Amino acid sequence: MDSVYAPPGHLTTRQVAQLLDIAPDSVRQLVRRGQLTRSGGSPRHPWFAARDVAALHATRRTHAAA
Repeated sequence: MDSVYAPPGHLTTRQVAQLLDIAPDSVRQLVRRGQLTRSGGSPRHPWFAARDVAALHATRRTHAAA
């Protein structure tokens, strides 16, 4: 289970999954593929920079619309 708390400007795996409308395991796959980078936390409970998630979300919406 993800940590409930992330520092300001960061999101947990669960929060990223909810924002991108994907499963938490899919977030891990994005990290493995180099499409998203961890910005802190621990190996089991990483944090992701909100700006990186927003950029990824915008990219995914652009590709889906094309």
